[in-house]
Amino acid sequence: MNGAQALMQTLSDSGVEVCFANPGTSEMQLVAALDQQQGMRAVLGLFEGVVTGAADGYGRMSDKPAATLLHLGPGLANGLANLHNARRALSPIVNIVGDHAVDHIALDAPLTSDIVGVATPMSDWVTTSTSPSNLATAGAEAVAIACRYPGQIATMIAPGDHAWTDGAVPSAPKTPPKMPRVSDEEIEAAAKLLRKPGQSALFIGNRALREEALFQAGRVATATNARLISDTSPARLQRGVGRITVQRIPYFA
Repeated sequence: MNGAQALMQTLSDSGVEVCFANPGTSEMQLVAALDQQQGMRAVLGLFEGVVTGAADGYGRMSDKPAATLLHLGPGLANGLANLHNARRALSPIVNIVGDHAVDHIALDAPLTSDIVGVATPMSDWVTTSTSPSNLATAGAEAVAIACRYPGQIATMIAPGDHAWTDGAVPSAPKTPPKMPRVSDEEIEAAAKLLRKPGQSALFIGNRALREEALFQAGRVATATNARLISDTSPARLQRGVGRITVQRIPYFA
């Protein structure tokens, strides 16, 4: 099993079911491994912004990460605008960015670039594979990072020789940290504030804007006469007949 096959097996075992891809020559072993991997679907995007935008939308609607497959630093750079949107939306995404073989990087080919520098502003976590076996380990870590509540952008850089070299093994999935919980004392303090005379509001966002959470927020608002407000542009807001209405902050800038 080569590094690319070990990585794809690890991603599949970790729950990644789709990879939006705009690959190049440096990613051919990854493409071949993706084609062979049961349980993962490849979706070709003809522009990197389509790839990253699709991964963002997938994460918003499914609450789990898709993978992207991008070609070197310039390919990643072409997709950065929608990675910015995804990071603002707290979408879970695993970016796989191919790179030249390690021995080739020093030759400064036309597409050689500082991939870490390109990735860092739009990523919560960036790593570069250090060996064929480490490729799968980095993949497992990337999925766990992406799945941290409510969602993060994890970018891993995969040198071509790490993908094509045999002798790699899949890595066991890593368990992401549990969703943080507020204390009973904090809940009681908020309830006391809402019960006080005068105007009050609940500012809600992210998964609190889903149907079940909205229903519960509506019950609180009815009981306390509080207003429900949210960000101007929430990542996802479930609306429709019979659902709770939330006032969004007006956009002034």
